[in-house]
Amino acid sequence: MLSAAHDILRNQSAPENNSHRWKLGLTKANPQLHIQLLVDPEPSPEPTPISHNSTSRYDCNPVSTAAVLLADILPTFIIKMLAPFGLHLLPYSPRIILCGACAASSFLLVAFSQKVMTSLSGVVLTSISCGLGEITFLALTAFYPSEVVSWWSSGTGGAGVLGALSYLGLTLVGLSPENTLISMLGIPVLLLATYFLLLKSPDSLASQRDGVLETSAQQPLAAGESSKPPDPNFNQSLSFSDRWNVFKGLLKYIVPLTLVYFAEYFINQGLFELLFFRNTSLNHAQQYRWYQMLYQVGVFVSRSSLRCCHFRYIWLLAVLQFLNLGFLMAEVWFNFLPSIYLVFLIILYEGFLGGAAYVNTFHRVAVETQDEHREFAMATACIADTLGISLSGALALPLHDFLCQSH
Repeated sequence: MLSAAHDILRNQSAPENNSHRWKLGLTKANPQLHIQLLVDPEPSPEPTPISHNSTSRYDCNPVSTAAVLLADILPTFIIKMLAPFGLHLLPYSPRIILCGACAASSFLLVAFSQKVMTSLSGVVLTSISCGLGEITFLALTAFYPSEVVSWWSSGTGGAGVLGALSYLGLTLVGLSPENTLISMLGIPVLLLATYFLLLKSPDSLASQRDGVLETSAQQPLAAGESSKPPDPNFNQSLSFSDRWNVFKGLLKYIVPLTLVYFAEYFINQGLFELLFFRNTSLNHAQQYRWYQMLYQVGVFVSRSSLRCCHFRYIWLLAVLQFLNLGFLMAEVWFNFLPSIYLVFLIILYEGFLGGAAYVNTFHRVAVETQDEHREFAMATACIADTLGISLSGALALPLHDFLCQSH
């Protein structure tokens, strides 16, 4: 959805009644997305695409792609904020079914939409699927071998590459953005099939606990490896005081990861569409897609690196990511880089920093948390990236408005 953000905002057509057209934008007094219905004196023979500011050096859309980011992240943020205090009451299987249903519905809604607000509603469904899915699967890692955190992180990085690369590739060969989204409907089906047909459920793992204990009593454990899978019902018995104490212990990881993702997604959804090079064969939409794809490649490589190296100092990654943000902000303002390929390298590096922060944060949480707290801790720590992304999207909207109106 984030790879398609530029197209979602750019390619929306007018309603079937051609005597009306929709104008979307931001105002300085009220930097909120608003819609104004304008009546044309003469009906147009064809649907009228939403115009964009082609005179600006940034070739701005009327609305920043941060609007798509906010629609994609705010429901996730709400879910993650409330989940540690009530989501455990909903069993895992219904959560996964809801994730698959929301994902499939989002592809259809955005693909067939003719209005930006309808498309953003579809993106909200994506957000529900993503937020509920991430917090569910991170909690599930508590029931499996400790190496599963590395596998999970690598898989999410690979999913980002698959999503961005497939969207880029299918649009390059001539498939429309709408048909590209429809072609993704097989992914929610694979999600459901994988969970229900391949994965062992926590209940079945809990039934093996006694056997695991007998085996582990005779074998030494690797550093950080749990001696037993936690009871799938234990998370429900944690008191509010227990949850609060665990949360306070996680702040040393939540704060730096939040900062990393704030800088990261301020670049992705606030600056990517403004980093527009006219001295290249790629048009604006293609440049944006390449930015997203290269970012995901960097994320995938670093999220898959845990088996090779560990990094304890997450705050240092936050500092480096903010240096990236400052450099690219200067490029947007002063336009001093001679080639888009230099931006490609910086974006690849940006993704690498973000992926490294993610995988090392959850690795540290997994190995440093007590067995009985691990399920809750893994589900709670994932609020960090969502908080950073939400803050970045809120600030990217007025930045887009200011730059596009002043240039």
